[in-house]
Amino acid sequence: MANKNEQDSMDKAVDAGLHAAGGAATGAGVSAVVGGMGLAVGGTAVGIGMLPVAAAGAVLGLAFYGIKKAMEE
Repeated sequence: MANKNEQDSMDKAVDAGLHAAGGAATGAGVSAVVGGMGLAVGGTAVGIGMLPVAAAGAVLGLAFYGIKKAMEE
């Protein structure tokens, strides 16, 4: 059986993972709804697929987790 510190650490890791997964799912959903996206800079254009948008969503999910933890303390 895990002690209280180990359990708290595990709970925090699971909570952070859920925020990251939720953000990634939201990013993938936005990419699926919006469709093909691109970034045009200085006459050059690059297509942006679902993976970078999902990764950005995961980062935003973790940012929201950090904000939540900061507000709790």
